[in-house]
Amino acid sequence: MASTLWRYRWLVGVVLFAVYGLSRAGEADELGQGREIYRDACASCHGNEMMNPGLAFDLRKFPKGDPERFRNSVLNGKGQGMPALKGQLSAEDIEALWAYVKSGG
Repeated sequence: MASTLWRYRWLVGVVLFAVYGLSRAGEADELGQGREIYRDACASCHGNEMMNPGLAFDLRKFPKGDPERFRNSVLNGKGQGMPALKGQLSAEDIEALWAYVKSGG
């Protein structure tokens, strides 16, 4: 019985480790994708480090708990300063971009 319990615990541990590893790999992939999108679509105004004083909003200060505001800003733009990217980025692209911005780069 003790041997069976040990095997069960070992198997559960292996499965949890694998699932955790896969989820972290998915996060890394999403951040990498977000970084590429940022460099292509955002860095020219917001800078490579998400801040470009005097030119565009410092994205490091964007409220981390407000993904809808971020999505709206990206899709619809912000006045004269921020162009609307609706039709240029997919929903998946915007999610990856948000993950990257939330991470602080």
